[in-house]
Amino acid sequence: MLNDVRYRWKSRTSFHLSVPTLDIAAGDTVLLLGESGSGKSTLLSLICGTILADSGQVAVAGTDLARLSGGSRDRFRAEQIGMIFQQFNLLPFGSVLDNIQLPLHFAPERRKRAGDTKTEAQALCTALSLPETVLASKAAALSVGQQQRVAVARALIGRPPVVIADEPTSALDANSQATFLDLLFDQVQRHGTTLLMVSHDPRLAERFDRVLRMEDIASIERRVA
Repeated sequence: MLNDVRYRWKSRTSFHLSVPTLDIAAGDTVLLLGESGSGKSTLLSLICGTILADSGQVAVAGTDLARLSGGSRDRFRAEQIGMIFQQFNLLPFGSVLDNIQLPLHFAPERRKRAGDTKTEAQALCTALSLPETVLASKAAALSVGQQQRVAVARALIGRPPVVIADEPTSALDANSQATFLDLLFDQVQRHGTTLLMVSHDPRLAERFDRVLRMEDIASIERRVA
């Protein structure tokens, strides 16, 4: 996936991230551990194509992201990657159905895979133990745990081959965390989805096929400008 990648980000501090190699096989579930400031967010941005490496190769699902135009990368990301954000990033006054269907507006092939999108959204909600009537609810009216499950349904609809989860359990207690992970893993394993989850919590490790640590796969350098 990543080969000899280097990225430099400039602000008041010059930040250099180097990743010699990172390879994740299709269908693997991988936990990436790292403390705050270790470069996890930058790495995810490189994998998602929201930023481009200064050198080296970043390939997702067999596609070299550097060979795509900006618009093509946006479409590729919408088609190939389902995102679960730490803060969920739901549209608060949109319905649950609107939120789940949102990525399909930018991904025609993913929309085709979803078929009847309302039926698919309802099936995902049911599998994620959400109430039968939840599709018509406003996202802002849901509990935190329910919003989190809606975010998972949004990431999974249309069966993108890759799902990336950025600290999705950080706000949950132990029981809610275990329930959430049970539901997430049931869905990704059902569809053979590749899962990359970023966290600072090593207690999650036993759930995953592989555990990677940022300090083992990447190096960072900071210089005051």
